[in-house]
Amino acid sequence: MNIISEQVDGRPLAQRAYFASLSREFVTVVISTAALVVVCLLFAPSSVTYGSLAGSLPFAAILSIVGLGQMLVVQQGGFDLSVAGGVSLAVVISTHVPAGSNDGLLPAVLLAASCAIAAGLVNGVMVGLLRLNAIVATIGMNALIYGGVFAVSGGIPRTTTPLLAAIAGGDTLGIGHSIYFALAILLLVTFVMKKTVVGRRYEAIGANPMAARAVGLHVRLHQTMAYVYAQLLYCLAGILLAGITNQPTAFQGDSLLLPSVAVVVLGGTSLIGGRGFPISTVMSAFFLTQLNQFALAVGVPYSAQTIIQALALGFGIAVYSFR
Repeated sequence: MNIISEQVDGRPLAQRAYFASLSREFVTVVISTAALVVVCLLFAPSSVTYGSLAGSLPFAAILSIVGLGQMLVVQQGGFDLSVAGGVSLAVVISTHVPAGSNDGLLPAVLLAASCAIAAGLVNGVMVGLLRLNAIVATIGMNALIYGGVFAVSGGIPRTTTPLLAAIAGGDTLGIGHSIYFALAILLLVTFVMKKTVVGRRYEAIGANPMAARAVGLHVRLHQTMAYVYAQLLYCLAGILLAGITNQPTAFQGDSLLLPSVAVVVLGGTSLIGGRGFPISTVMSAFFLTQLNQFALAVGVPYSAQTIIQALALGFGIAVYSFR
């Protein structure tokens, strides 16, 4: 009787529930993206031409990387509002420290990664160990990081190095290098989350910290490290953004805060923690980027993009609120 109740069609009920949930999140994003592409073809075909996609997909890749970082934090029931500062700090370090010299690029990247680890650890200690409110703690960290941004840049943009422009802004087989970076990060995050013991424990802690603590899992350690992983991904996104944009500003990361949360919600990750959906998150980044392209193509002002992103966020919350 137990075997019959625990297995249906030769698969455990838990496994069936997992695939059902995964299919729901994935199918929702796929259908929404397909519908958007059809609408673009009908009403704004210029937004889906090769030239338009070649210009927008690298920025969708940047948003994908940032979104995956935010997803790791949201899986632990938190929010990271230091996204803008983390991205902007990596941008100014990778452009101002080398001062246009290719020889200074590697030290600049290592410095940016070190700063990201330090910022992530401080965020993680405040939220994971000291139990401060995640929103308050990360807002304070964002202000602190922006202090470093202005200390490095003085608020003055600088041209990126030729090597970084070739690495991040170049293309291979007609596909931008930043897209390859985003796919590599997607594969890495998906493998670790879904195929390793560490990843399964990470998701279990996010879903039920009290139960995880009861069985001996290191809850606070994983909650702390979530912010470190996120900052490293923000750092990578900032470095790539510096290579894609010829003269990035000190506020380059400001436009990524709301979209980073929106793509996580649209991807189906619960805002109270639990399992994440990396593939759906990346597809949501393309959906949101293409939605902005469509809005611009039909004449919606650029200033209205924040409203569009907020509506997309509300749409995602509404869709996944229904069982």
